[in-house]
Amino acid sequence: MPYRYPTEFRRRVLDLLAAGRSVVSLSEDLGVSGQTIYNWRRQDLIDRGVEPGSTSAEQAELRDARRRIRELETELAVTKRAIELLKGKVVSPKDGTKRSQL
Repeated sequence: MPYRYPTEFRRRVLDLLAAGRSVVSLSEDLGVSGQTIYNWRRQDLIDRGVEPGSTSAEQAELRDARRRIRELETELAVTKRAIELLKGKVVSPKDGTKRSQL
């Protein structure tokens, strides 16, 4: 899993970039790859509406939705498996014993 830099650090790098520093010099001074800085700059332009693309907020919402879908699919699979296991068995509401259904 890639290392995630703090948001404040990324913001400072973008501010230095806007102030005229080059990507190469920032990369060397801060130990962050140049490609990472280019990615941050592009995402910042998208977030500000300068370039087309998915904003950070949209990406977070999509990530959360996908996570929830996975959870629901797992829950559904467990429920289906439980139904399969209980098929053909009837539980008496009075004593809780199981009787086979014919």
